[in-house]
Amino acid sequence: MVSAVFHSPLEAAVLVRPTVPSASGVAIPAPAINLAPVESTQPKPARLPTRLPFDWAGLLLKVLPPIFGLGLLTGIWAIISMTSTSNFPSPIDTFKQALDVFGDPFYSKGPNDQGIGWNILSSLKRVAFGFGMAAAVGIPLGFAIGRFVFLSRMFNPLISLLRPVSPLAWLPIGLLVFKGANPAAIWTIFICSIWPMIINTAVGVQRVPQDYMNVARVLNLSEWKIFTKILFPAVLPYMLTGVRLAVGTAWLVIVAAEMLTGGVGIGFWVWDEWNNLNVKNIIIAIFTIGIVGLILEFALIKLATAFTFEEVKS
Repeated sequence: MVSAVFHSPLEAAVLVRPTVPSASGVAIPAPAINLAPVESTQPKPARLPTRLPFDWAGLLLKVLPPIFGLGLLTGIWAIISMTSTSNFPSPIDTFKQALDVFGDPFYSKGPNDQGIGWNILSSLKRVAFGFGMAAAVGIPLGFAIGRFVFLSRMFNPLISLLRPVSPLAWLPIGLLVFKGANPAAIWTIFICSIWPMIINTAVGVQRVPQDYMNVARVLNLSEWKIFTKILFPAVLPYMLTGVRLAVGTAWLVIVAAEMLTGGVGIGFWVWDEWNNLNVKNIIIAIFTIGIVGLILEFALIKLATAFTFEEVKS
């Protein structure tokens, strides 16, 4: 007789099976008992998703510094208004005046007396015209200068000579040629915003890896294929950076140009309020110009970051 040693009751229950007598008297092992756990047919409760704790520290680091910066500016402004002998308006008085100015921004009482909303729209319209023409000329010219060495050597001296010229120095040329204040202002925007787009686009073309151009030469690709498949995707981030810089320059130039040309526009509005010795409205216009420029800059930064090199390749 062989004795078995079991290490646990469960092992003994599985290995030792009871026997049942048969008709011939020989013991036959009984059917094995399935001791495997039976899965419940009841639905399991759904697990709630784990919620990460809110990053309050990160939120404070984003919100508090701008608040402190604006508070510092307001404090310095308040100190100047209290110590100045020239009746410099305080932040509270300027804020009350801003409520009146923006309470009806689109009133019109004549060609030289319109709300600040119409003046902003007129300035943006001039910027759009001048900037659009500069993009239509500057971006293709930048591709050509970066692509062909002959054009690069021909235009680089001209760009180096004309780019540092002050924007307002171009305004008399526009008045002489176009015989009108509005086209002269658009011309000034055009000539001053074209340089960033030409330079950044040309630099982007010149930084395309030479291996890409060698492959295009081996495959005998046409110039259009080289532009659409190689140059444009690689140069797009540089081009958008030039566009962003050009828009900032255009918005900066239009204010100065409108001060000299007159008409309807935010620059003319500032100069007109100075003639009326309304310093509150001048400060309101300064903040308005800054906010509009900030919105334009933010929109173009978002546009530029949306087109990364990896996304363009895919």
